Amino acid sequence: MYSHRSKVSTKIMALSFIFISITLIFLVHKLYHRLRFKLPPGPRPLPVVGNLYDIEPVRFRCFADWAKTYGPIFSVYFGSQLNVVVTTAELAKEVLKENDQNLADRFRTRPANNLSRNGMDLIWADYGPHYVKVRKLCNLELFTPKRLEALRPIREDEVTAMVENIFKDCTKPDNTGKSLLIREYLGSVAFNNITRLTFGKRFMNSKGEIDEQGQEFKGIVSNGIKIGGKLPLAEYVPWLRWFFTMENEALVKHSARRDRLTRMIMDEHTLARKKTGDTKQHFVDALLTLQKQYDLSDDTVIGLLWDMITAGMDTTTITVEWAMAELVKNPRVQLKAQEELDRVIGTDRIMSETDFSKLPYLQCVAKEALRLHPPTPLMLPHRASASVKIGGYDIPKGSIVHVNVWAVARDPAVWKNPLEFRPERFLEEDVDMKGHDYRLLPFGAGRRVCPGAQLAINLVTSMLGHLLHHFTWAPAPGVNPEDIDLEESPGTVTYMKNPIQAIPTPRLPAHLYGRVPVDM
Repeated sequence: MYSHRSKVSTKIMALSFIFISITLIFLVHKLYHRLRFKLPPGPRPLPVVGNLYDIEPVRFRCFADWAKTYGPIFSVYFGSQLNVVVTTAELAKEVLKENDQNLADRFRTRPANNLSRNGMDLIWADYGPHYVKVRKLCNLELFTPKRLEALRPIREDEVTAMVENIFKDCTKPDNTGKSLLIREYLGSVAFNNITRLTFGKRFMNSKGEIDEQGQEFKGIVSNGIKIGGKLPLAEYVPWLRWFFTMENEALVKHSARRDRLTRMIMDEHTLARKKTGDTKQHFVDALLTLQKQYDLSDDTVIGLLWDMITAGMDTTTITVEWAMAELVKNPRVQLKAQEELDRVIGTDRIMSETDFSKLPYLQCVAKEALRLHPPTPLMLPHRASASVKIGGYDIPKGSIVHVNVWAVARDPAVWKNPLEFRPERFLEEDVDMKGHDYRLLPFGAGRRVCPGAQLAINLVTSMLGHLLHHFTWAPAPGVNPEDIDLEESPGTVTYMKNPIQAIPTPRLPAHLYGRVPVDM
């Protein structure tokens, strides 16, 4: 008995010693930073955990509230890791333009580090020769106007398939006057479009049934979201990582599963190309044919393909869902967009992407949705590769920097009536949203700006145009437009907490609701 108590006491003393030591290290480290650097103000951190327990689940709203107390630039500690958050267009410009080169590295969590093979993709790569190479590949080969135009039939196929499915469901006799869950239809477009663009495969048949490879793909995506959504304390307190060995095993298994499916699809494309000598426009074919020219490893090819899937699937669904929620909530805007569509397109044909230039108000609707509801409201984290100054404060090397683009786009200092959904603001002033105007940054800016921005804009605008041209949308039974809930879910990407439900009423002749299929 005495021996057992002695062992327990020894363990408690050892743990106490470790805790006290870590606390002292944290305090000394923090004191060193305070004396050497002029850091931005911020909430007082606790030893070891920093401010992790002060942060509300919807981080960008929490940070916007903290900016009211501490100012437009402030410090927040994730464990012992210093993070700096900026919330104005002027400070965003300092981060993304004036200090861009020194703030272009990435902070990678263990999941991001594992799946990107230590940053061998594009999204999670640090700024350097590898990043410059793959960025050049994206700009000169993958996201060129020529390739985007060549892939347009796929996008229009999937959008018209969505219209057909909504029409079938809302015209069923027992569905008259009933609302539909819009997200389900948007998700199918995003899923089919991104798998066809990247892998050249439509895993889902016309009945909505997903084949075996498609089920595996969906399982990988779902598991990746679960893994990425877990941010245990060990991510920011490295000495705790030995408590989370199961997390490492799950990461290794997930990575192997993802790579196995991707290599299988890559092999299929290589075999087909050898048989026919024909190279398709899909990204997998493009990357495989350019692999030697750009000296890409298989890990980089796999990483780039999954970058496109990660960046292009959820974000499209999120943006269109938010836009539809605002259009149901604001029937004036919906009617004005439909009047433009009727005037330009008429009621005897359907819209095409080639009509966009004649539909300025529709483009403004998409832009206003991206202003009020950016799908990645804090962007992805930047990491300082050298010490810099932002807003008169020191940002030490190794700090993580976040731009709260959600707060920037709602700043009353630069936007008139910023909380109002009013697309007309962009007819009154043409504001760029691809990284040149720091008031509006849904795709980032500088060296890390999203290379697929135009592809995303085209798909979002197409989906919105078809939804508005083909249907009038009303709130679910018993819901007033002004009562539609616009609360966000927590996460790196920001879905609606309560998905919008609405009643679609067809407004065109029945023969215009068919899918326009294309096999490519």
